[in-house]
Amino acid sequence: MSTWTAGLDNPVSARLRNPATSGIAGVVLGCFAAFLAIPPIEARTVTWPILVGVVAALLGIWTVSRGMRRLGWGAFAAGVLGIALGILATRSGTGNLNAVFDATLIAQTFGLATPLVFGSIAGMMSERSGVINVGLEGMMLMGAFWGVYGADKGGWPVGLLLGGGVGGLLALVYGFFAIQLRSDQIVGGTAVNFLALGITGYFFVQLYNNNPIPNGVATLPNFRIPGLADLHFLGPAIGDLNVMIWAGFVLVIASYILLFKTPIGLRIRACGEHPRAADTVGINVYAIRYSCVVLSGVLAALGGVYLSDGYGNGTFIADITNGRGFIALAAMIFGNWRPGGAFGASLLFGFSSALALRLQVYSASAATLFNVLPYVLTLIAVAGVIGRTVPPAADGKPYRKQ
Repeated sequence: MSTWTAGLDNPVSARLRNPATSGIAGVVLGCFAAFLAIPPIEARTVTWPILVGVVAALLGIWTVSRGMRRLGWGAFAAGVLGIALGILATRSGTGNLNAVFDATLIAQTFGLATPLVFGSIAGMMSERSGVINVGLEGMMLMGAFWGVYGADKGGWPVGLLLGGGVGGLLALVYGFFAIQLRSDQIVGGTAVNFLALGITGYFFVQLYNNNPIPNGVATLPNFRIPGLADLHFLGPAIGDLNVMIWAGFVLVIASYILLFKTPIGLRIRACGEHPRAADTVGINVYAIRYSCVVLSGVLAALGGVYLSDGYGNGTFIADITNGRGFIALAAMIFGNWRPGGAFGASLLFGFSSALALRLQVYSASAATLFNVLPYVLTLIAVAGVIGRTVPPAADGKPYRKQ
């Protein structure tokens, strides 16, 4: 009986002793220490942040001693930072703290992350087939303008169709140069961004005389969950979110199933890893790459439609994307070209953007400084994963059929 019991316990105990598990637990506890003093927990004493943060730091030290230095020091830093932020939170006024960290912060995080979710999945679909799409910013910008224009003329479903269609058309043009003519993909993507900037600027002047888009545009609706929307904390957090936010959740799951659980996904990944071998077994590399690039443009443009006709409530301004296409690329790299990782990175950047907007209650004069937080975080995140992420082997390499 003891042998049988030991056989059951060994896998569990081995998993608990795994340094990767302890490092991840340290990072999670470090983050938890920073949030103990804010809603909904609101532990207004320094004891708990210090206690939880110390445990996180000790887990980080233990992980370092087992050879996983990067993850271990990350957990140690998370513990120390969690203690510092937790103490600062307990010293902050309750009114300001509740104004920054209330339930709507979660909803705002999802709202700001949604364009990045669509953009990062769009970039992943293209790069998994072997084509770098630096033009996500331009495709997102085209979707933002034509999506709100379509909604203005025919309702939000027309806006979605028009915005996504224009994004796909621009991606098709880019695909012709990148795939058929085998031009430099970085230069081609940069040209797409400038082209989109010029097209949207020109038509914004022609169609709206460079004035704000009239009121009454049919915006993307919210999806209210009956029962949940009336709860104290969960209601404002997730009970009444825009339909495109929920579509983003579905997109992450669907893209994972498509890429890793279907024969089509296997063909896409084969074209991104070894297109010559894929061609040898009868896969049309050109067709796969064209399809993925066009799909990438459609998805990025839908993220732009949400930005103007969902989060922006039917408004458009010049350069409304404000670098989100490039942050989406960073989220894709940070997520190691996988849907779940890209989604997590998008949430991280969305949270930093939402937090930057709310921190202005502490200092209006430092508002500009707070606004650079998402971009600084992007630099830190990408710099931290350089050398650890592995892109598709044929990513960015034009293919010539023989």
